[in-house]
Amino acid sequence: MPLNKLINYLDEKGKKYVVVKHSPAFTAQEVAASAHIPGKEMVKTVIVKADGDMKMVVLPSTHDVDFDAIKEAIGAEEVELASEDEFENIFPDCELGAMPPFGNLYDIDTLVAESLTEDNIIAFNAGTHKELVKMGYSDYEELANPQIMPVGVKKA
Repeated sequence: MPLNKLINYLDEKGKKYVVVKHSPAFTAQEVAASAHIPGKEMVKTVIVKADGDMKMVVLPSTHDVDFDAIKEAIGAEEVELASEDEFENIFPDCELGAMPPFGNLYDIDTLVAESLTEDNIIAFNAGTHKELVKMGYSDYEELANPQIMPVGVKKA
């Protein structure tokens, strides 16, 4: 079960969190609404290919991926959205599109939007479309050890 891997990791590291069960939802904004969480605190994970290498981009549900900013920040020639077929094997224990924002648990680099560092609490899919985890951003950053950069732009 996907949630167990994440919960075991958080427990092992002694971090506080809350698990929220909600009705099935598939977009980050649907999850936020279903679980009554502000969109700014709801985090989404997007998988991109940067010069052929898979990267996990973590940003607020209220933002879109800024491909040009990622290119500039990591010095890549090309950054594009990865197809589900290309990354589904990286997350075998997760429902497609519900990966938690811990690339380190799946041996994939994690790029986090600078704007998330302003949040005290974040919430994110816990590997399914029916469960999420809420925890302190600072604890998340400590555990995920992401690269923080301008990876998103607020939706108009």
